[in-house]
Amino acid sequence: MIKMIMHGCNGAMGQVISGIAAEEKNIEIVAGIDPNMTKENSYPVFSSLESCDVKADVIVDFTSAKAVEGLLHYSIEKHIPVVLCTTGLSEEQVKLVEDASRQVAVLRSANMSLGVNLLMKLIKDAALVLAGAGFDIEILEKHHNKKLDSPSGTALALADSINEAMDQEFHYVYDRSQARKARDKKEIGISAVRGGTIVGEHDVIFAGTDEVVTFQHTAYSKAIFARGAVSAAKFLAGKKPGLYTMKDVIES
Repeated sequence: MIKMIMHGCNGAMGQVISGIAAEEKNIEIVAGIDPNMTKENSYPVFSSLESCDVKADVIVDFTSAKAVEGLLHYSIEKHIPVVLCTTGLSEEQVKLVEDASRQVAVLRSANMSLGVNLLMKLIKDAALVLAGAGFDIEILEKHHNKKLDSPSGTALALADSINEAMDQEFHYVYDRSQARKARDKKEIGISAVRGGTIVGEHDVIFAGTDEVVTFQHTAYSKAIFARGAVSAAKFLAGKKPGLYTMKDVIES
């Protein structure tokens, strides 16, 4: 039985993951970490990582970027692999993740869903054909009104996938309101919408002369991310130090 710590257990995603994990036969949440202690869970909850003395095989994190540094230190100190699902990391924090992965297994993904990770592969193939033929590229993402980071980590990951396929030819544009000029052929426009309870929508648009090709992914519930996170936890438990992604989970 894989023993798991849920970091951010009383947040929206933490609660969904708790429900998904409870239905699994070979993984068990043995502790939760959350400064919000008002909710009841089937496992002990600690207000901070430092106060948690429960042994575990893996940590799953769905918190905020400000908690990442402390989480990585704890993971290294306790030699516990960590599935890092939090988005909106700064360049300095990404460097901390890379440094930590030399001492402990870290799986970092901007999006935990199987569908989105397949989409990243598909748009790489599309970019080689369509961007090479002069198609303009735009990414539109939509999320609920409580999401803090913008654009989403998934939108950036989609743009990075395209740029990787195209040998880093493109730069990203997030706001055109201050520039009255035609778009650059080597830009990827990234736009964000925030409203209501939208779980997550991402459109990757390849716009050419007289034709448009659109790739779209829509999340209808947080459960798809929860299932991915639990699958990632199962995969990462017992792994050697290194930086892993959902691609490794899918291909395992």
